[in-house]
Amino acid sequence: MIGSRACRALLLACTLAAAAPTQAADPLPKFLAPQPPVSPELKSEMPAGFTPNTESFDYIKRDVMIPMRDGVKLHTVIFIPKSAHRAPILLTRTPYGASQRFKISSAHLDEVMDSSDVADDAVVHGNYIRVIQDVRGKYGSEGDYVMTRPEIGFLNATMVDHSTDTYDTIDWLVKHTPESNGKVGILGISYDGFTSLMALFHPHPALKAAVPINAMVDGWMGDDWFHHGAFRQSSLEYAHDQEATRDSHIHWWSDHYDDYETWMEAGSAGHMAELHGLDTIGFAIKLLTHPAYDAFWQNQAVDKLLAQEKLQVPVMLVHSLWDQEDIYGNMAVYKALKPKDVDGDKIFLVMGPWFHHQQRLDGSAVGNIKFGSDTAAYFRLHLLRPFLDHFLQDAAPPLTIAPVEAFETGTNEWRPLKTWLPNCSDDCRVTHVNFYLQPGGVMAKDAPASAQSGFEAYESDPAKPVPYLPRPIHIEDDGAATWQTWLTSDQRDVASRPDVISYVSPVLTAPMKVSGEPLAELTVSTSGSDGDFVVKLIDVYPDEVGRDPKMGGYQLMISSDIIRARYRNDPAVPEAMPADKKQRILLPLPNANHVFLPGHRMMVQVQSSWFPLYDRNPQTFVPNIFFAKPQDYQKATIKVYGSSFVNLPVATQ
Repeated sequence: MIGSRACRALLLACTLAAAAPTQAADPLPKFLAPQPPVSPELKSEMPAGFTPNTESFDYIKRDVMIPMRDGVKLHTVIFIPKSAHRAPILLTRTPYGASQRFKISSAHLDEVMDSSDVADDAVVHGNYIRVIQDVRGKYGSEGDYVMTRPEIGFLNATMVDHSTDTYDTIDWLVKHTPESNGKVGILGISYDGFTSLMALFHPHPALKAAVPINAMVDGWMGDDWFHHGAFRQSSLEYAHDQEATRDSHIHWWSDHYDDYETWMEAGSAGHMAELHGLDTIGFAIKLLTHPAYDAFWQNQAVDKLLAQEKLQVPVMLVHSLWDQEDIYGNMAVYKALKPKDVDGDKIFLVMGPWFHHQQRLDGSAVGNIKFGSDTAAYFRLHLLRPFLDHFLQDAAPPLTIAPVEAFETGTNEWRPLKTWLPNCSDDCRVTHVNFYLQPGGVMAKDAPASAQSGFEAYESDPAKPVPYLPRPIHIEDDGAATWQTWLTSDQRDVASRPDVISYVSPVLTAPMKVSGEPLAELTVSTSGSDGDFVVKLIDVYPDEVGRDPKMGGYQLMISSDIIRARYRNDPAVPEAMPADKKQRILLPLPNANHVFLPGHRMMVQVQSSWFPLYDRNPQTFVPNIFFAKPQDYQKATIKVYGSSFVNLPVATQ
């Protein structure tokens, strides 16, 4: 109970408050102003349209629909730093969703760019405007989607392709972006690298630079869909997810945790396509009906098409030495375009120690292989940025990078070179050396004494194909990291299999640098009538590695690939293997720039399956392996003769 004195004090305070002059109350915010009585009929609390307040942002975001020459409009997202003045434009054209590209919501552009974009430094710190566009038919863009839409002509009777869409986009951007200086660079990774290359056909005058990274170039020879005729089964998953819906919201399903079991149970890749209803997916049908390197593939090989074009735009081709998806493309483009660069100021090549798209991430390691520095950050800051600044900024700084910047694995150093053909700087040369694969698992420089040189043999059983990764193989979720780094995975897991032959050199007493494209020339026979051949060039680490014990004896793939024997004479014309007759198989391996260090050994492994990444060869000749029947899959005895060799481009000082 309150005492009497307290009551009198409280009464006095109340009296004084009542006698005091009334002060005007602060006005309430508009949204807290008195509202009409609530109606018992509830209505939506969402406004008809909502515009975020972005006054405090350090950038402007524009979402526009840009018209193409055929009337189709393409969805385009533009990020402009508020400080931008006479800023160059960096364009990427993608099938993966322009709005999905930068999901972070922030008032600061550096947070929006984050590490998802290889051009983040240039945009955040370099006075660049960033533009991302949905290709026609995907996500917010109108029109029809066609996988890697071919150039107008033999395979495309319409009036549009990626070249015309890029031209029309650039034309609109330079006319409707007052903050720009009218100069445009195009860049992108993988499919976006493909669209960057397509911009080089009849380019817009404002296009001043292109940076295709890990680009899709030739899907049959060695990029996404096939490798020398062997089919990459994950291509069906990709076609499904890309073409089932415009926004790719329906995903491939599986009924096993282990992909090895999934594909074994399906049997052939064609049956897997049937199980997933791919008869309505246009590109899947094209894959299944074009197993050979016919006119369909030849007439959309970007390197061959660019070789026929005039070279007008400076290009930086960026290649990953352990690219698990598109290891063929950019090197093929370099080989096609370098002879056209008569003045030496148009074609640049970067070769880095990365997996596919690692240039935008941390580049300190690929799996267990460490490089001692963040090679991807080095690329972005010291190679990509100077290239863009030189060709796109008004006050263009001098170009300080070499025509070729090649990371040398083994020694883990960047090497500036004048050219990658013949693969060395002025003070070194390349000698092509044959290393013979001799009976007893010996890899030696000495040629066999006679044509009757003996052989190594193994039984290839389609019921027990060699896995390309240790099982279980699960690429979803955390397994994605395994997929990214599988080309550097330890090959000891398969070396002990009876259907894998390993040929090993003596321990090296001096460093040996392989710089260029190795070539495997196998003399083989099979008891079947078809077959696949996988060749892997491997660096075998010393038995013990003091600073990193788990690397003791590690078997690191430096360069590897697969070929389907039916295409050994002509990639366009399949031909059965004559049973038990010697046949010559030529397999060019991906470019390497690696030093085998003293104490290490070289190894070559030969096998006949790489599953389930590549489909199983039934080892009996059938017209189309996609539709092989269970009875077609038969064991075969494979012989690899001692006259087989791997030709290595050995660099000497």
